[in-house]
Amino acid sequence: MKDTPQSNRRDFIKTSAVAAAASSLAFPTVTFGKPDSRKLKIGFIGCGGRGNGAADQALRADSNVQLWAMGDVLRSQVDTALKIFEKAHGDKVTVPETRKFSGLDAYQKVIESGVDVVILTTPPGFRPLHFKAAVEAGKHVFLEKPMATDAPGLRSVMQSVELAKKKGLAVVAGFCWRYDYARREFYKRIHNGEIGEVRSVYATYYTSPVKPMPADTARQAEWSDIEWQVRNWYNFVWTCGDGLVEQAVHSVDKVGWVMKDAPPLSCVAVGGRQQPNHSGNIYDHIEANYLFENGVRAFLGCRQQTGCYGENNDYILGSEGRAEISRGNVTIQNKAGLWRYEGRQANMYQVEHDEMYASIRDGQPINDGARMCTSTMMAIMGRMAAYTGQQVTWDMALNSQEDLFPKDIDWKSGKHQPPPVARPGAKEVVAAHQWKS
Repeated sequence: MKDTPQSNRRDFIKTSAVAAAASSLAFPTVTFGKPDSRKLKIGFIGCGGRGNGAADQALRADSNVQLWAMGDVLRSQVDTALKIFEKAHGDKVTVPETRKFSGLDAYQKVIESGVDVVILTTPPGFRPLHFKAAVEAGKHVFLEKPMATDAPGLRSVMQSVELAKKKGLAVVAGFCWRYDYARREFYKRIHNGEIGEVRSVYATYYTSPVKPMPADTARQAEWSDIEWQVRNWYNFVWTCGDGLVEQAVHSVDKVGWVMKDAPPLSCVAVGGRQQPNHSGNIYDHIEANYLFENGVRAFLGCRQQTGCYGENNDYILGSEGRAEISRGNVTIQNKAGLWRYEGRQANMYQVEHDEMYASIRDGQPINDGARMCTSTMMAIMGRMAAYTGQQVTWDMALNSQEDLFPKDIDWKSGKHQPPPVARPGAKEVVAAHQWKS
């Protein structure tokens, strides 16, 4: 592990403002608007389970790509993933010792190693920092959802999205349902009026915990606060954003899709923690209620508890019919009868990468930036409403000053005491946001 103190996100964003302006004039890695046939070198940052899946799909998406560099906070993650890729992809993988990086600065070294495309799949608390660095360096980016865990981070991502547009860089988000053929047809039909005007949406994300928090006795004496929290990233708000932001954001994204990605006016929510989580500080259930233009309401139930009913469905009511995603089936019921998708099927995770690389080759790179930011902000907004007990408007959410990222991000000695589980209505919880609208 690298034990050199790392600059925190605030310093990075502040000191790189001039560099951003200058780099916006630089030529992109792939010339915007012109076909490209070069071998594309891939840099992989965050070598965990979902990340390994994304890297594998990237290597399958194009015949002329090469896995060039890899980075993770833990060297063991790099080594394990590399063995898998070498076995599966042979000479498409050329990652010597000099291009294996570990530590909290691994992302910088991967980006600087000569890659053309980067895959960002670290815990989402780091996403704004990594995305900013990749875009400023002129790299195409695949980044997993969500895009940030707080409003300051999301605002940074929004700035990077605009810079990526100027540079002609591909930005593809891990909101995988947007790349599912059945759901594309489903939402297209809704937008074309097959259920009339949308009146309400009810989405569910009831599942078990992703990664339960171990007891404090599992912490090794030499681990800093930062190492302990990153190793258990799903249980801390600064690293994962809460279950609504990290996982149920897929359902939030589908709500946004129904509404043509127009942001909600406001949100109220309830939630809390019912099952033990030791030193973690995320809720294990949230019910968020969003208000849109014309009085349309969207309700989202999110729960991550063991031994409970599970469901991940979407129910949409319109003035002339209803639509439903239930147990993988997509249907629309209206006066013409029942429609069920029977068209082409494909692995949506693979489609994400297939379409990304095709767009780079065509010189017309995809940029998912606007909608990926709206969906992430909607999820953060729901968490804010649940944690504070307040009605939160879109402007309040987007302008919140609650910066969750630790000031001391050193892996070996970094100290960070996250706040306890939020108590709705508590003055200190509300004040943490320093609402500015």
